[in-house]
Amino acid sequence: MTHFLRCLSLGNVSAVGEVLSTLDEPARRALGDELTAHVRSRRDTWWVDKEATALAVAAVGTLSTATKVSALLGRRSVQLGNADPQPVIAAARLRDVPWLAEVAYRLAERLPRGRSWDGWHFVAGLLLAEKAPPPTGDAFVAGWAHSLWMARFESRPQTLVERLRADPYLDVLLPRLFEVDGIGTDLTFTGAGQGVPPALVALATEGRLDRSTLLDGVLGRLLRGDRPAALRPFLTLHDLLAPAPAEVTARASAYLRLLADAPGPVAGLAQRALREAGSDPDLESVLDTARVVLGRPEKALVRAQLSWLDRLARQHPDRAGDIAETLASGAAQPSADLRDRALALAQRHGHRPAATVTVAVAGDELPPPVRPALVPPPITGVDELVEEITGLLGRQWPALTLERVLDGLVRLATRERDGLAAALPPVLRRAEIRAHNGGGAVFSPRAQFNGVLLAVAAPTEAHRRRDQWARILGQSVTWRDRLFRRRSPVAPSRQPPLMQLYCARLAEIGQRLDGADDPGLLAAPTHTTGAVDPAALYERLAALGDRPVCRWDLTQALLRLPVGVDDALATRAAALGTPAGDELAGWLRGEALAAPVQEVVTVGRRERRHGFDPGHDHLPVRRTLVATSPPEGVADPIGLLTVPALAIGQGPADWSDLWPALLPGHRGLVAARLLPGVASAAQEDAEGLGAVLPQLAECTGVGGPAVDLALAYGLCARHEADRVAALDALLMLASGGELDAPGVGGQLGRLAADNQVTLTRAVTPLRDAVAAGARLSVWRLLAAALPPLLAGSSAPRGTPDLLALAAETAGATGVRIEVPGLADVAARGGTSRLVKEARRLHTASTT
Repeated sequence: MTHFLRCLSLGNVSAVGEVLSTLDEPARRALGDELTAHVRSRRDTWWVDKEATALAVAAVGTLSTATKVSALLGRRSVQLGNADPQPVIAAARLRDVPWLAEVAYRLAERLPRGRSWDGWHFVAGLLLAEKAPPPTGDAFVAGWAHSLWMARFESRPQTLVERLRADPYLDVLLPRLFEVDGIGTDLTFTGAGQGVPPALVALATEGRLDRSTLLDGVLGRLLRGDRPAALRPFLTLHDLLAPAPAEVTARASAYLRLLADAPGPVAGLAQRALREAGSDPDLESVLDTARVVLGRPEKALVRAQLSWLDRLARQHPDRAGDIAETLASGAAQPSADLRDRALALAQRHGHRPAATVTVAVAGDELPPPVRPALVPPPITGVDELVEEITGLLGRQWPALTLERVLDGLVRLATRERDGLAAALPPVLRRAEIRAHNGGGAVFSPRAQFNGVLLAVAAPTEAHRRRDQWARILGQSVTWRDRLFRRRSPVAPSRQPPLMQLYCARLAEIGQRLDGADDPGLLAAPTHTTGAVDPAALYERLAALGDRPVCRWDLTQALLRLPVGVDDALATRAAALGTPAGDELAGWLRGEALAAPVQEVVTVGRRERRHGFDPGHDHLPVRRTLVATSPPEGVADPIGLLTVPALAIGQGPADWSDLWPALLPGHRGLVAARLLPGVASAAQEDAEGLGAVLPQLAECTGVGGPAVDLALAYGLCARHEADRVAALDALLMLASGGELDAPGVGGQLGRLAADNQVTLTRAVTPLRDAVAAGARLSVWRLLAAALPPLLAGSSAPRGTPDLLALAAETAGATGVRIEVPGLADVAARGGTSRLVKEARRLHTASTT
């Protein structure tokens, strides 16, 4: 057995085969049991390449069923991506097993969908050897598609057409090629004779494939939709097929559905196919679809639809009235120039618009702001706590969930220690939570949180971490004293002070785990914004009586209080006669954290690092940020009020999703900290960093230019989800009367004029804000954004769209706001869209 295992570990396939050839069937089965136990015990061993091949030979040569073989080879530690199926096939032949194909089918079911190539060639090799039909599951089909993509790297002289012509899987898997989501990303490569779409068309031309199958498959895929990159090869395949008019007419209903509902490129393809078919489909269906198309935002699509309807009206004079009515539905088109063209064509073909009365709405029509909700009750049971921890691990930390978990840990760690010790370790193992004891772990929130979880799950880990927690609290106590006694500042740190505070609090929580029954955290939020109600904090302190108060927990609780003076509650807090009561009283009497002074600054890239520094050239050239500093006469001993404007690409991660809940009463300070991340969502195409903006809007306190800049960058974020988050934040502030619309607009205009953001991205969220009822806020925002956009020699792309939206909002509200520079642009000669929209706005804002 020892020799056999050594051959396995060395990946000596031939030696493994030689050992097996000397064994009878009972000996093989006994060895198979030992093999299974060995692999299961070696959790830290990864079987790859030759080791994986040797293990597969051993499994097929010793185990008794396909179920046992597939269970062993399907383990996560076994990587079959480069395993050779031939020795495995030989081992199966030598033993005369009848279930090798079943092994392949079971392994095919285990192929990871995101890495379907990892093991596909091995599975396919077993199936080919057994002459078994291929499975049609998503992962196997995706692996087949990836094998076509990899064909361009092979040294074989075959072209892809030749390979596909002889592929035994082609007829069975081709229909599934159009059904598996995301598979198109493996079909996008091009090259001489190596592109999948041209290869399929070539096979259809020679009769190897059915042309109708390809065309129907393409349309089916486009109707189901997918990511743009995954749809692109199917668009190419459709263009190469070049369907004849009869083929298009026979599938007119599918093309019309695509024209109405599909993404812009797909809808454009359907529109071109229908227009070029010559014989129009059912006119009534075309008109129904056209009413939808005329409301779409894609201008090229709408412009082509208007031309098509104009042609139809001339071709069918008996239906000109119906077509004119359809054209008139273009009055709802967001683009003013297309709206005008639609109405002009409608009148040309006989439409007579009814007289309308425009009623100006002077202000926004938004629902009142929603008051922050109360948080759920504290966690009181092991099952609920473990469930919350399971949901928390492996993703960005929702601040309130994290707070509930921390509060639950200190409540249950003592009285439910045995239950937690039994239930928590499997969860931590699955999430691969490990201890971090390096120097960088001291002020890493994730490392400290992981340490707290491990300490709850295993007493030995708690013992090992006590020294680290003591060191953190030992060096932190001095700057807590500075925070509250206004002593001289500490040396600057690479980590933001609030993150140092958070890690000190986690270390403090770790030390609380061995104490008596704990009533919970003082800083546990009472509202979903992260805020703590002052009366609730007073009640918590009163309930503690003379018992010791955890200092960092109290510090965070005070920082979560709303800014304001409450003398009555302060008197009651002072009457407690405890140091913690005195601190709360002082905070309620105006000794809270002051609002910092904000300064807008523009920074450049960080300095180029020595040697190879490829990331430097991809950084934005400049970025507008906000630096904060304490007001004159106010000490900032630990730098909590000081936010430096760091160069682009410099500085630590700020754990932006936690910031709003840590300082919920200091909106401007939080915004200054979040600003670099939100800016990168607009400038570096980062995804998800704008999602924090609604949480920022829920904060209270002075916003200032930091909030204005955060919203401006968010409106221009690369990803739609981040722009939607910026829109939500804008509407929340507007509904509460806290939106500085001219401030946001001025920042947006300056950023776009300085080429820091892509202005066109802001058009849709601003138009959606108008649709939601924020007409006046958007008009005031645009009136401030347009002057810097119009001041240059050439306006940034997207400026005409903002002018058109400004004209609509100015007319809808009836509010007159002067826009500097607008009259000069409106007075220019020519018929460019910029000049036409400037004239439209000038008329709307002056009459």
